[in-house]
Amino acid sequence: VQLQASGGGLVQPGGSLRLSCAASGLNFKIYTMNWYRQAPGKERELVATIRDDHSIDYGDSVKGRFTISRDNVWRTLYLQMSSLEPEDTAVYYCSTIFRGRAFWGQGTLVTVSS
Repeated sequence: VQLQASGGGLVQPGGSLRLSCAASGLNFKIYTMNWYRQAPGKERELVATIRDDHSIDYGDSVKGRFTISRDNVWRTLYLQMSSLEPEDTAVYYCSTIFRGRAFWGQGTLVTVSS
């Protein structure tokens, strides 16, 4: 299983950014996919989850601002981030559980700063 995250960068407060995660090596459409983030000096935090039935959960800190989605044809996971705040600055990771083991993408850095 390989997960390749991309789309991070520098954005001003209030701005938007879309992250992508390309998956390979698994039957993507049947797996729950997650976005996590880890800010400097903090623990890794679950941002959003999307299941095979497209049901979704969000962390409290991003509700109403972030949208998780998936394209099962292109085996890609997305995270649309809006109304970004400096507190959203972190390395963002996509992940899944495959055969009982957690797999992580390499992470993409999002920096929210003026």
